[in-house]
Amino acid sequence: MSNTVLKTSRRNFVAHKGRMALSAVAVMLSVAFVCGTLVFTDTMNTTFDKLFAVTNSNVTVSPKSAESGEETPARGKPEMLAGSVVEQVKKAEGVKSAEGGVVSMAVTVVNAKNENMGSTTGAPTIAGNWSDNELKSMKITSGQAPRGPTEVMVDADTAKKHGLGLGDELRTIAVTGDIRAKITGIAAFTVTNPGAAVVYFDTATAQQALLGSPGSFTHVNVTAADGVSDEQLKQNVAKAVGADTYKLQTAKEAADSNRKDVGAFLDVMKYVMLGFAGIAFLVGIFLIFNTFSMLVAQRTREIGLMRAIGADSGQVLKSVVVEAFLLGVVGSVLGVAAGVGLAVGLMALMGQMGMHLSTDDLTVAWTTPVVGLVLGVIVTVVSAFVPARRAGKVSPMAALRESGTPGDKKAGVVRAVLGLVLTGIGGAGLFLAAAAEKAGPGSLWLGLGVVFTLIGFIVIGPLLAAGVVRVLSGVVLRPFGSVGRLAERNALRNPRRTGATAAALMIGLALVACLSVVGSSMVASATDELDKSVGADYIVESQTGQPVLPQAEQALRATKGLDHVTAYREVPAKITAPDGTSEEVGLGANDPTYAKDIRRKMVAGEHAAAYGKDSMSVGSEYATKHGVKLGDELTVAFTGGNTVKLKVAAITSDSGNIDKTMKYVSTEVARANVPADKLPLPFMLLASAQDGQSADTAYASVKAAMAQYPQYSVRNQTDYKQALKDQVGQLLNMVYGLLGLAIVVAVLGVVNTLALSVVERTREIGLMRAIGLSRRQLRRMIRLESVVIALFGALLGLGLGMGWGATAQQLLALEGLKVLEIPWPTIFGVFAASAFVGLFAALVPAFRAGRMNVLNAIASE
Repeated sequence: MSNTVLKTSRRNFVAHKGRMALSAVAVMLSVAFVCGTLVFTDTMNTTFDKLFAVTNSNVTVSPKSAESGEETPARGKPEMLAGSVVEQVKKAEGVKSAEGGVVSMAVTVVNAKNENMGSTTGAPTIAGNWSDNELKSMKITSGQAPRGPTEVMVDADTAKKHGLGLGDELRTIAVTGDIRAKITGIAAFTVTNPGAAVVYFDTATAQQALLGSPGSFTHVNVTAADGVSDEQLKQNVAKAVGADTYKLQTAKEAADSNRKDVGAFLDVMKYVMLGFAGIAFLVGIFLIFNTFSMLVAQRTREIGLMRAIGADSGQVLKSVVVEAFLLGVVGSVLGVAAGVGLAVGLMALMGQMGMHLSTDDLTVAWTTPVVGLVLGVIVTVVSAFVPARRAGKVSPMAALRESGTPGDKKAGVVRAVLGLVLTGIGGAGLFLAAAAEKAGPGSLWLGLGVVFTLIGFIVIGPLLAAGVVRVLSGVVLRPFGSVGRLAERNALRNPRRTGATAAALMIGLALVACLSVVGSSMVASATDELDKSVGADYIVESQTGQPVLPQAEQALRATKGLDHVTAYREVPAKITAPDGTSEEVGLGANDPTYAKDIRRKMVAGEHAAAYGKDSMSVGSEYATKHGVKLGDELTVAFTGGNTVKLKVAAITSDSGNIDKTMKYVSTEVARANVPADKLPLPFMLLASAQDGQSADTAYASVKAAMAQYPQYSVRNQTDYKQALKDQVGQLLNMVYGLLGLAIVVAVLGVVNTLALSVVERTREIGLMRAIGLSRRQLRRMIRLESVVIALFGALLGLGLGMGWGATAQQLLALEGLKVLEIPWPTIFGVFAASAFVGLFAALVPAFRAGRMNVLNAIASE
């Protein structure tokens, strides 16, 4: 009998392939997103692995204090080692060659038009010396290597992107000053360059211009003699230079370290994208569930006949499950192929943004198609199991009835009670999250509330449909007269189906609404905090983490029309409280005018007092935790500098968000206790116009003063607020784009439900046409039914999402983001767009219904 079941399943699958097509597309899209994410991130890993493999020498010697992945050192220069180390290394046994290298990422490169030549994707700008080690990953394709202080070589990707050629002038801005040089050579990467902008100088120029220290290097590249392993070479070099004097890494260790730095970013990207793929799968479950539920209902008579000729309930269940399995296999296979295409598309998109990924490095691990197939098949079979079980319960007597079964008029009592209980638990979780006094426990309650309210709304959806659809119909459908009433009754005919169809759309829109509320509240809170706390007129900072160079600070301080300029830096230190506890912190080392630029609420003392001699401030949370009072002395050990006792002259309130928990000292205290070559550069400058000075004139002067340093943005308070809004908006748009996949799958669900319901109601449609319903009225009825289902899903989703977002904002209020703002234009816009989604989803089903032959439809069984 198993062969018969398989044949029946295969024939049914082929017979209904058109009806299952949209479900297959939903599976394909979900699997494609998963596989595309895996292929894309694996390809990026391969690209970086190849780059790290060829750029690292057998052993690398670097300063002990050098941080892995430190792109922009706080003091503007990388850590250095003396040139004599190169000679020491050369004397080690097993060394074939050793050469000093210079690399700095604390630079900005601009062209003759003062345009930044750096990457816009976050990849670093790298300046260094041209050496034999570079030949492992680069080859000169035009011109020649730099030979003096007026010559520079640039990588081919940067040259192509910015239209640079031989003879063009570049200005490299570093802490030691500006380097103006003409391009004498262009070098191409022999492996894929993920997007970094690279310039090379001769060694002497690099040492002087990038390090300000002739004869010094940032690292030594060591090449092993034949037959000497990297590990053995490392041991030999350690003996020559001192085992614990420098950081020594083999090629593998250096590659692993670099990979770890990049991998953290790639992992975040991968898991975020997989999270959205999971949402698409969840939405797809409703589509597949509805498809099989309707197919089983339409085949009631057929299944009854199978039961009458001897098929037992288990065989019928297996038959439907096998159909689902075939659907899952077909959709997953297409999804795996589409995923590879999606990955290639993402690579092309990244290429447009400046991150170069070659299809030669396209990596499809054997686990990727396996994961895609397993996920797709499991989700499809699980989604179809309940309809399959229902099919197994069809009795032989069903063969005597008309095909199709009447829809449920009301959701079952058990379902209603379960839905109310789950929703109640979720509501309690959201209430406890909103009432939480600490963000950690509150976040757990928020997660619980989101999960249970979502499941509760899904379960209770059919019960809600009966009431909400009637209300929506009274507003939306009644103006269309009898056609509107027919559409309303069709939507209410099977509340379970309507609820499941709307739930798919509800999930995506709930997340959209939640994130919109959170994003708007963050912007409103930050804007409110700026209005209350920031007294400075202008803010100067880098968006890429570059510190403010001394020459840029001097240019701003020399600007006429300014009352003052405040430099804000963070100095690492270890603080010991009177109770004996110690902690590593970043002290805010500022000019005294910072008390004017930032209006901090005070718990005790005055903000300005923190900048006196041998004085400091602490935050209220620290003071409460350690019992610190005004006048107490704290032991402060400055990293790389002195250990001193400083008196607590002010205690700032940590109720706000700007500089929360920050401890302050004056710039002079920092300078007195930290050597000049160890003192971090400012990462922000604040400035205010003189009284009586035109704000616009002063703003123009500040911009003009900083024009030669395009790595820094200059903003007044209005611009700063707009920048915050734009940053949050860009992030939300990216998230909405990823959620778009789930919404597309939900739309497919509406299309599929309508298409199958049209088939289910073939005879009914024929009868309505026979008694006078026109094609136009029929198509309108189906479109209106689709619109009301879409609006029902949107109403549930937006309401649920706003509840989530408002609760999340209450948690953010604990971190200082205290303003709740509902983005009503976005909410109303999404609700209105849902009506258009419903219209769009009904186009094809309505068109097919309108083309039905009346007599054939009436005769349909």
